[in-house]
Amino acid sequence: MDFKALMNTSEYDFLRTNERLGDRIVLLGLGGSYAYGTNNEGSDIDFRGCTLMMPSDLLGLTEFEQYEDKNTDTVIYGFNKFIRLLLECNPNTCEILGLDEDQYLIKTAVGQELIDNSHLFLSKRAIKSFGGYADTQLRRLQNAIARDSMPQSEREKHIFNSVRNALDDFNRRKANSAKGTVKIYIDKAENPELETEIFVDADYKHLPLRDYTDMWGSMRNVIRDYDKIGQRNKKKDDNHLNKHAMHLIRLFMMAVDILEKGEIRTHRNEDLPLLLSIRNGDYMTQEGTFSSEFYEILEDYEHRLELAAEKTELPDNPDIEKVELFVERVNRYSITGELI
Repeated sequence: MDFKALMNTSEYDFLRTNERLGDRIVLLGLGGSYAYGTNNEGSDIDFRGCTLMMPSDLLGLTEFEQYEDKNTDTVIYGFNKFIRLLLECNPNTCEILGLDEDQYLIKTAVGQELIDNSHLFLSKRAIKSFGGYADTQLRRLQNAIARDSMPQSEREKHIFNSVRNALDDFNRRKANSAKGTVKIYIDKAENPELETEIFVDADYKHLPLRDYTDMWGSMRNVIRDYDKIGQRNKKKDDNHLNKHAMHLIRLFMMAVDILEKGEIRTHRNEDLPLLLSIRNGDYMTQEGTFSSEFYEILEDYEHRLELAAEKTELPDNPDIEKVELFVERVNRYSITGELI
């Protein structure tokens, strides 16, 4: 597919006409399955990128984090947010710096510098960030399978574990424990259709409303995703399960690359036979579960990640001073138009 020709169609006019985009875009590339090389006939086309901040964002009162066009599934991060996410080794943004050359649709001098300086953002934080994303994928698999094969009280435990992980991730990111607590637990159900259900005890004071909605939104999304994947249309849902399984292994692959080699490799190339085999359902049994061979592969990658985490030469945290110098240089360019 000619993605550059697609980018120049009227459907993507916002790339040229929006004042925050246009010649301010420093990187734009493929995202999702086309970026990984795992696409099939039904794959969506995703574009992901980074755009410079406006002078008013840096010197005035405007704020900007990202531009999103849902019609084309395009997300373009503001430079400052892009950097913040990279510092956390966020998989979705790291992927943008690890594409093959022909997968970039826009790449300016600043964009090339971002790619060349990708090592500045890599640290042991990748263990938690990629591991957290992998855990989410694994929970989705467990939840979907549990929905069909376990009693309701056992299924509730799977939901509980996923909700607890979402809550732990929120607490790690926001560090708002000083403002109160929230406790989740399983008890005898009040809903007559259930045996047990998850309950919440919460006590917060002076918690920012946006943080509050973020916290509950994260937990709500777990429940919603579980319910969606549990409404079994076997062919459709098995395809979703296979896709989740594939992404689970892919996340481990990328994490091992980062920790062992200090490099981001988004397009998986030599790993594609295994990933596509998982996506095509070769490890799915007729009972709607995954074969022992898949779990052996999963166990192997979990072990490889543990070893890579122990032996990695990456620092505990990024070199903030070097990152700050780079950010100041680029943001100065956003204001003056001179890249010094």
